Amino acid sequence: MADDTPVDARSKKVTYRDSGVDIDAGNEVVDRIREAVQSTQDDRVLAGSHGAFGGFFRLLDNDGGLFGKPMKNPILVGATDGVGTKLKVAFSCGVLDSVGIDLVAMCVNDLIVGGARPLFFLDYVATGKISADAIATVVEGIAEGCRQSGCALLGGETAEMPGFYKPGELDLAGFSVGVVEKDEILDGSTVRSGDKVIGLGSSGVHSNGFSLVRRVLMEGPGALPLDQDPAGWGCTLGEELLKPTRIYVKSLLEVLDQDRSAIHALAHITGGGLLENLPRVLPEDLSITLQRSSWERPPIFQLIEERGPVEESEMDRVFNQGIGMAVIVAADEAERLTERFRELGEKAWIIGSVCEGDGVQILP
Repeated sequence: MADDTPVDARSKKVTYRDSGVDIDAGNEVVDRIREAVQSTQDDRVLAGSHGAFGGFFRLLDNDGGLFGKPMKNPILVGATDGVGTKLKVAFSCGVLDSVGIDLVAMCVNDLIVGGARPLFFLDYVATGKISADAIATVVEGIAEGCRQSGCALLGGETAEMPGFYKPGELDLAGFSVGVVEKDEILDGSTVRSGDKVIGLGSSGVHSNGFSLVRRVLMEGPGALPLDQDPAGWGCTLGEELLKPTRIYVKSLLEVLDQDRSAIHALAHITGGGLLENLPRVLPEDLSITLQRSSWERPPIFQLIEERGPVEESEMDRVFNQGIGMAVIVAADEAERLTERFRELGEKAWIIGSVCEGDGVQILP
């Protein structure tokens, strides 16, 4: 059977760009983020890592130490995470400069829970069509998160997948590696009944529970405008929701370097909220009782609870409720360490205590 396709059409060569992938745009991104990436690196990152197939990181110095400290048995710790549907809020607001900080925070805050010092971070950015401006903005946020946590942005990947993501949208994932001396790992084994819980204040919702946030505040006939101040907060709803996740690494490392024996456990309050994250660092047969009135809850949580309406127990199971990190300490050190965290710029309160039992109880 004769081929009726016009000769001109049959002879045209198809390119990768015709299928929706622009290699030149990807190269432009690499060039534009070079300065941001290099701003997070020091001589621990071997020259030539940017743009290479893999990043090279010097773990120990010539004296077998790390950051000027000798290490006898260094243990590497890894953590990976994403930003979740908070990205939907970012797309709606047209603001992408904070979600990169969120991405780093979700990983490095998990590393510090084990007592590990973050070393380096890698990112993965996927989109349907590369926008050099959008991706450069995201990576600049990632670099800022790395600077805040003292780790190097060692490398990453930008994937262009036409037809897979909606126009103007992207997805983020990250991976971080830290190191801790084996006999300094925080695993909760030293937690005892009578210990106190110090709560470090969150910057807001952080990066968990946004499917519920969007359902309550952004969908349906009662949806609130993201570009308006809902209750005299001094910022729009969108700005409040997009406040980046607070990174606690430097404050915690400062205290751990001086008072590691006084700190018995740390808990990053992420997905699962207060009710599910605190038990993860408790030995069997121990529980925690919190006093809700002992800390300040950002007003965004009251708005979510009232407009849902969402039951208080559900709020405690989904959100951080104003506590981004819990620090379990010896009772006789609680007052001193709370003041120390405040000196380091953290909002800090003694919010509860460890007792015999099971789970977490939150009193009024």
